[in-house]
Amino acid sequence: MIEVVNRQRKHPLDSGRWETFTAKAMKVTAAGDADITIVFVSDRFMRGINRTWRGKRGTTDVLSFPAKQDDFEKTLGLNLGDVIISVEQAARQASTNGLRLDEEIAQLILHGLLHLCGYDHETDNGEMNRLELRLRRRLGI
Repeated sequence: MIEVVNRQRKHPLDSGRWETFTAKAMKVTAAGDADITIVFVSDRFMRGINRTWRGKRGTTDVLSFPAKQDDFEKTLGLNLGDVIISVEQAARQASTNGLRLDEEIAQLILHGLLHLCGYDHETDNGEMNRLELRLRRRLGI
């Protein structure tokens, strides 16, 4: 199951569109048919999460929180976790990079999904970045 939650009001979003995109992205990654939640938030909300969980001040564009399921929970189905996106930060980045907001959000969903699949661009000598670029092309983003 893919759940899309919109907890921000500045930018109208089509939750169905992002559910469909996430399903496509999951098919081209190792995610398969696992459960995932995509949450769209404001900068203010993201600042609080970033401070609480990473000890960093300010907002960020995307954070991934893997589900740590025990064996019993896994029998009910695999849950990858949550991808949280600051839509305000995504809008600023889209403007800076000459992209539409939907293109930036698609890239952030894919990036967060790869983190939930176990990739880490900070420690993998570029493996995640190369994969992400290939998958962007496959997904048309």
